Amino acid sequence: MSEEIAVIPGDGIGQEVVPVAVDVLDAVGDFEFVHADAGDAVKAETGTALPAETREAVEAADATLFGAAGETAADVILPLRSAVESFVNIRPARAYPGVDALRPETDVVFLRENTEGVYAGHEDDLSDDLSTLTRVVTSSASRRLAEFACEFVEAGRGPDGTEGFTVTHKANVMRKTDGRFRDAVVSVADERGVETDEELMDAFATRLPLYPDDYDVVVCPNLAGDVLSDLAAGLVGGLGLLPSANVGEERGLFEPVHGTAPDIAGQGVANPGATVLSAAMLLEFLGYDEDGQRVRDAVEGVLADGPRTPDLGGDATTEQVGDAIIDRL
Repeated sequence: MSEEIAVIPGDGIGQEVVPVAVDVLDAVGDFEFVHADAGDAVKAETGTALPAETREAVEAADATLFGAAGETAADVILPLRSAVESFVNIRPARAYPGVDALRPETDVVFLRENTEGVYAGHEDDLSDDLSTLTRVVTSSASRRLAEFACEFVEAGRGPDGTEGFTVTHKANVMRKTDGRFRDAVVSVADERGVETDEELMDAFATRLPLYPDDYDVVVCPNLAGDVLSDLAAGLVGGLGLLPSANVGEERGLFEPVHGTAPDIAGQGVANPGATVLSAAMLLEFLGYDEDGQRVRDAVEGVLADGPRTPDLGGDATTEQVGDAIIDRL
């Protein structure tokens, strides 16, 4: 292994959990780590939340491990996703042994379009009374997401090796934009012989908490994927256990979903699980599937048997949980 990994802890608990994930990666492979800065603290010091040298490091690396950013999140994560040319955000949400989950049967993966929608950044103030937001949806980006989704399920990467996926949208109201998204995704799936079903996103938001085992892989537009995956987090024990991957054709950006958690930052008690699981996704992206599964198994073992951080009812520190994961490796 000689791949280069850019490491950006960011703000808050990112400074505590990212080093644990780096230690885990170091325990399973011989990677070159390039450390860089971004976020609130960097902006306070330099005037910019994402220095040019940080973006350049991400563009040069094979993969990036990112922690979290605070008030500057939009100024950091959106450009970083652009830097790796990410077109899909992968967010698995599953219940783990030893975690008090609201719906322990939940095991779903969200594949979220990562470049368009209302996150394209086209906002304007037209008057003192009127602001607008332009939603962008193209057939090309929707088809690219659909191709990835088909490859994802064809490779058996979904829960229980599912062979199809659910398309969520709001095409009954947003007929032009979500209609275009739905038509493009379903068309690609039909061409490839991949089974799909459809769910209006508001109906999905009702049904997921009631019948989570009805869903395996969910393909959705940008904003819907953001909101619905957070809804799923509530079913499995919270955002502290959700990893994510922002995948491009050649590079990827991997980050926990939980954010900076300022209420516990600096106390040494943050749960590193989501960040280490993000590192497992990074390993798989680089082609080290066996090592990625080893890391995932180690995390699950620690979640089941302890030690656990306070958010999971334990009294262990971040460092102690990290050491336990590495001991299992």
